Amino acid sequence: METDCIKESLPVGTRLLHIGPHKTGTTAIQGALFAAKDTMPAHGVDFPAHSRHPMEAALAACARPAMMGDTAPTDKHWTRLLDAVRATGDRTSVISSEFFADAEDDETVARIVEQLGGERVHILITLRPLARIMPSQWQQYVQNGLRMGYDNWLEHMLRKAPYEQPNPSFWRRHRHDRLVERWTRAVGPERMTVVVVDDSDRDGLLRTFEALLGLPANLLRPVPDAANRSLTLAETEMLRKLNVEFRGNGLPDELYSKLVRNGAVMHMKNACSPTPQDVKITTPQWAIEAAGAIGAEMAGTIAATGVRVVGDTALLSAVPEAVAKVSGAPRIAPDVAAQALYGALAAVAAAPVRHTTPAKARTVHQTSSKELVRVLGHRCLKKLRRR
Repeated sequence: METDCIKESLPVGTRLLHIGPHKTGTTAIQGALFAAKDTMPAHGVDFPAHSRHPMEAALAACARPAMMGDTAPTDKHWTRLLDAVRATGDRTSVISSEFFADAEDDETVARIVEQLGGERVHILITLRPLARIMPSQWQQYVQNGLRMGYDNWLEHMLRKAPYEQPNPSFWRRHRHDRLVERWTRAVGPERMTVVVVDDSDRDGLLRTFEALLGLPANLLRPVPDAANRSLTLAETEMLRKLNVEFRGNGLPDELYSKLVRNGAVMHMKNACSPTPQDVKITTPQWAIEAAGAIGAEMAGTIAATGVRVVGDTALLSAVPEAVAKVSGAPRIAPDVAAQALYGALAAVAAAPVRHTTPAKARTVHQTSSKELVRVLGHRCLKKLRRR
């Protein structure tokens, strides 16, 4: 079913809260909004967040933990965002974070809505087909320490009840009908807009935000962000195997955040662009069909809620053409591996290195490689903390 386009903007003074969920164009819209934050006020719209993505504030509001090894969010993060929202007064404002989709229960959702302005709050949810979300979400979980391979992960998410391991957040975010129902109970269907993202219309989501906010056409522009690109299969498998070693050696989570996710992986993404020869993560046919069936069910439930739907809900159940799986183990290019290694080394080098008294009991050659990795990890973390 294809719905009508937006014919009029939201009332002046609305506080538009975009809650994602993940992998539905959130980074693109956040980048565009942040880039236009100094231009939008002339058109009556404020972007009150102090950064492109107020992730810590959203995590604190939902009482969710930080990503592996990151600094834990506190109430101060949420309070700071609330103060900035209140400072916009009677003007229209917009906030975007996919981590608001992680709110688990009605009480949490109702509290967030009330603190942001109660009846002034309008919720925006963006949706894409599950078949397109699953590979992107899996590799994102790998970037947060997941050690499970893609096929095994799909088995757990789609075939092994209660479908919560190893990532219980997946269906909290991506059972989209329940997500819509949960937030509709807090604001009512008249203050909820669901946008089905059409991947064939690259700027369609930007135009939808402009229409909702009453902004001039083409004010929001795409902002290139290499750091947000998805990993190739080889890159993801390299990282997944590193996660196995990392956990097996008992290294601290903070080291993973600084050296792996924000060091090796971030530098690799920025320095290396995928080529047509790189193998992408492919979803098996059985999982694509299962995702399509769930999408059809979700589309029907969402339509029954009475919320405004923008876009073609048939896209949610579309079954893309299966891609033949490449045989053999994925191989990472030497330059990609070198950039990842350099990113980790650069993260270490950013902290001043102090000479320490060498151990007297054993030489390096007399120490097992496993223990060396553990000792090196703890020493790097100590230096990073000292910084």
